Amino acid sequence: MQLIETALFLLLAVVLSGWVARITRMPLPLVQIALGAGVVMLTGKSVDLRPEIFFLLFLPPLLFVDGWRIPKAALYRDRKVILELALGLVVFTVLGLGFFIHWMIPAMPLAVAFALSAILSPTDPIAVSAIAGRSPMPKRLMHILEGESLLNDATGLTCMRIAVIAATTGAFSLTHAVGTFAWLAVAGIAVGVVVSLSINLVKGFISRRWGEDVGGQILVSLLMPFAAYLAAEAIHASGILAAVAAGITMSFTEREGTAKAATRIRRAVVWDTVQFTANGLIFVILGEQMPSILARAAEVIKTTPQKEVWWLAVYVLAIVGVLATLRFIWVWATLRLTLFSRKKGTSERPKLRWRLVAVMSLSGVRGAITLAGILTLPFFVADGTLLPARNLAIFLAAGVIVVSLVVASVALPILLKGVEMPPEDHAYTVEDRARKAAALAAISALEQAERDAIGAGVRADEHAAVVARLMEVYRHQIELFSGADDNESVRNHQMEQLERELALLALTAQRTELVQLARKRLVDEETARKLIREIDLQEIRLV
Repeated sequence: MQLIETALFLLLAVVLSGWVARITRMPLPLVQIALGAGVVMLTGKSVDLRPEIFFLLFLPPLLFVDGWRIPKAALYRDRKVILELALGLVVFTVLGLGFFIHWMIPAMPLAVAFALSAILSPTDPIAVSAIAGRSPMPKRLMHILEGESLLNDATGLTCMRIAVIAATTGAFSLTHAVGTFAWLAVAGIAVGVVVSLSINLVKGFISRRWGEDVGGQILVSLLMPFAAYLAAEAIHASGILAAVAAGITMSFTEREGTAKAATRIRRAVVWDTVQFTANGLIFVILGEQMPSILARAAEVIKTTPQKEVWWLAVYVLAIVGVLATLRFIWVWATLRLTLFSRKKGTSERPKLRWRLVAVMSLSGVRGAITLAGILTLPFFVADGTLLPARNLAIFLAAGVIVVSLVVASVALPILLKGVEMPPEDHAYTVEDRARKAAALAAISALEQAERDAIGAGVRADEHAAVVARLMEVYRHQIELFSGADDNESVRNHQMEQLERELALLALTAQRTELVQLARKRLVDEETARKLIREIDLQEIRLV
């Protein structure tokens, strides 16, 4: 009963966090951490966080939906930058920060310092997007950060696993480390792709043969990331990469459009709820663990050369500073060599602004992966003695999470004002061509339907009138998106935005009128609910 009550309090904290964040205009992750600490004070007990259960419950669905929804064109376009950040930056951070921590705290063995630096290397885009929500972040920049986080989680956890083996056994083999990393990555990705393809093939066959059950389809999508994660872990591969690969594969299989519209709409709503709840619970649980971690500060300080408690704060701030410095250096070099390199046929190199590098450096916020990963540190080494500096490593990781969130919440909204990325090539043109092609296809289908109707003996005047009204809409779209230059394309998009705003205004008025009619009992409740849902679906398409 105590566990159920605590779970309900945690869910209530997630609900309250959204309201508090809007009222106070504080970053949502910080509000959730504070409310999590409040839950401990209210219940008197903290959750016994088991890292393996934490990983299984939260990470597969979140990584799956991120891989599913992230724009694949953006992921492919900036693949070089993403891979350099997700792989190269992690290794650079592990080595640089690991040696620094061991130098700063000699009582922490080098292998443990490497394990701590490895788990501090993955970033948390959830926190970044929540913090940057108060200021517009360029979409291309956000896509790079999301792509980086999808891959660096597996890289950081793999490096940590290798460091833990070295810390517990006292042995390290570079060949074995490279082989382990290759197996974790390749096998994990392969398992995710196979699981996702297999489930979608079976699901599609059953739907075509016996019809589609909306509830069943949604439940299958919810179970898919867990299947991929568990299958990969069963063969000692990366379950995290398997969940990501399953999500990316799911997005490609969904392009066939075999699912019903009702399935897609309801599934999107369910996944939005799952994503919101899981994201919130992660930070609430982090806050719920903080009091117990801070309570052990007096014991932790005994393992360091300095015996004053305030030295712990110095260690945390120093680690945050080194993390930001290493990330700044790597980001500057990566952007300089990739996005801002001189293109063929041009004589000028795009200017790399320090503000953009600073934004990407401070966007390296640490979060749930860091907390759950550091808690997996073993208690004992191979000879049965306690692992040195384990509690100190946990404390430092928790402190870095909180400090990085606070620093980013203060600095990012300021730095994001006026930050620019290199423009995406022909972004408007590609979208316009796609809209125009879709409209032409619709007109072609309507013309064919009109010819078929005439051939079948349907009244030509009535059918032609309906077809004419529909074709007028698509002809308008063709005219709207047939611009020949960038300026006209921009104007077309401004007109589209104005049309969308006016359409939303009209839909809001319709919904308000229906609510009033239902309250006055001039329309029965069932009819009002049906009409309001139709308006809601139209609004979803517009937003």
